[in-house]
Amino acid sequence: MEGNSFTIEEATIEEIHQGFVQKKLTTRQLVDYYLQKIQTLNPILRGVIEVNPDARELADKADEEREAERKKNGGGLGTTLGELHGIPVLLKDTIGTNDKLNTTAGSYALLGSKVPRDAGVVEKLRNAGAIIFGKASMSEWYKFRSLNGVPNGWCARAGQGVNPYVQSETPCGSSSGSAISVAANMVAVSLGTETYSSIICPADHNSVVGFKPTVGLTSRAGVIPMAPRWDTVGTICRTVSDAVYLLNVIVGFDTRDAETIEASIFIPEGGYKKFLNKDGLKRKRLGIVRYPFVEKLHDPTQSAAFKNHIGILRQEGAIVIDNLKIEDVDKILEPNHSGEISIMMAEFKISINAYLKELIDSPEKLNEYDQHTFISAEKTEGFGDQEKAAVETLEKLSQNGFEKLMQEYELDAMVTPGSGACPVLAIGGFPAITVPAGYGNDGMPFGICFGGLKGSEPKLIEIAYAFEQTTRVRKPPPSFTESSI
Repeated sequence: MEGNSFTIEEATIEEIHQGFVQKKLTTRQLVDYYLQKIQTLNPILRGVIEVNPDARELADKADEEREAERKKNGGGLGTTLGELHGIPVLLKDTIGTNDKLNTTAGSYALLGSKVPRDAGVVEKLRNAGAIIFGKASMSEWYKFRSLNGVPNGWCARAGQGVNPYVQSETPCGSSSGSAISVAANMVAVSLGTETYSSIICPADHNSVVGFKPTVGLTSRAGVIPMAPRWDTVGTICRTVSDAVYLLNVIVGFDTRDAETIEASIFIPEGGYKKFLNKDGLKRKRLGIVRYPFVEKLHDPTQSAAFKNHIGILRQEGAIVIDNLKIEDVDKILEPNHSGEISIMMAEFKISINAYLKELIDSPEKLNEYDQHTFISAEKTEGFGDQEKAAVETLEKLSQNGFEKLMQEYELDAMVTPGSGACPVLAIGGFPAITVPAGYGNDGMPFGICFGGLKGSEPKLIEIAYAFEQTTRVRKPPPSFTESSI
């Protein structure tokens, strides 16, 4: 902010709220700015499926509420406005909203269907004063429409999502639109979901922060399911602080999601903001797992950056234990051999049918849309002996692998480059956060991933925030036009 002007580009939640307080910005101006960016960039990037037609009205209402608060408090804003008051939030197109927006998983199959109520996380966003800005594009049906035939970031309703840094490269999936839109400043912050790598990978590939919380820390009620055993709702933002501010609002118990009962014990008193500590790396025990994640780095710039970042972790006071190995990691990373696919198929059949029954208006047969994974899933016979055996196998792989590693070396976090370690974290419902870590010779972004045991979000926040504040690697995508694609 300079003088009486306010720069919206790259502005954080805290800066936006400062702009509101100092009367340098209104929510209507903010929403109009993002709408203009979407009009200009979305035909190229295809990160947004649809915008809330009531966005401007909601912005005006937020401005009126803020002005009324000022008058009530003699010119000050007081403390009654919500944590995200006036902040536009873009939602992955699987997170249900009981308004004029559709919830379709990127598919025409669910276009026009109506959800009975807001998703649990949406209720929390509205209560915090956030503006539900629209729905982000994604890999259709979490890329589960076809396990082989759907490109990352493609869905029927929006087309192929485009990476704003290197348009020829993948934006990754399935929360691709959430990452694309935040990276390109088409919105302030967004929500995504992850089952296997769907927050961490697009965040990594689009130079933004992705925070996948412990399964059950955020409610999945009202979210189109994939595999409830592993599904989680998380945040995709440009900074660690924004990711934490957003997470702080959406966590908590929900009567419609039993997993939140157990996970709610992990929520610290006073929330997560207090862990935004610039000295957060001091005395943290960090385990570097090289095989096979470092070996898979083909870009020498990325390899050199990862080596340099390990040095920075040490310089900032972390205790780094290098060259650690996860037992049977190759089995974990091969979903057909470890049994994840069979579990996903069975869980998807059960959970999607339950979701569809709750809809006020819904299609009778998804198979009519040539989604052959649905046909395969429908052929499964529930959670039988094969699926139970696969669950036991995965639990043992997790216990004897990642969990043993963390406990044996008393680690606060595992550190890996890129998004390759997502399956290791997925099978146990563990949290992870990725932070921008650099750009390849071609400009392609890459990140560094910190993963921990259940409920370790406070430590991960301290580690990620301290790393981000020390390195400050992220930069906005280059300017481009449709003719440059």
